[in-house]
Amino acid sequence: MRAEDETSTGARIETGAGCENVPVRFDTKIAVLLRDDLESWQRLNVTAFLVSGLGTTSPEVIGEPYADSDGTAYLPMFRQPVLVFEGTKETLSAAHGRALSRLLPRALFTSDLFSTGNDRDNRAAVRAVGKDQLDLVGMAVYGPRNAVDKVLKGARMHP
Repeated sequence: MRAEDETSTGARIETGAGCENVPVRFDTKIAVLLRDDLESWQRLNVTAFLVSGLGTTSPEVIGEPYADSDGTAYLPMFRQPVLVFEGTKETLSAAHGRALSRLLPRALFTSDLFSTGNDRDNRAAVRAVGKDQLDLVGMAVYGPRNAVDKVLKGARMHP
């Protein structure tokens, strides 16, 4: 007989006979939304920067450390997949507003950050612009799956 349990990390897992091949379903979602006019290198760079912020304020998204069969230790990573979406500048702006109104943990990347070279200047570039005037090129968001889905309305999965 199968039953559904919720772990301390918010993952739903089925328990019981024959459940070892059943995927873990999370009640939360990690998503990155990229502007659709970015170059390939920019998409990769923005995604890497954006997701780096989530584990610092939402430590529950980080899983256990890894180790290979030789005992070599590796850093822990997110405990769940990161879904990457794309959308227009307008889609990104609307998603930003919805993430703010829902008070979801979020990270942002503006076009100004492509011309800075360090963390101090990155923060200063964002601080210099009001939230409604930010030239967003990417955003990461984490939260309950249905809330993140609502934030991403109008976006499509990255090809």
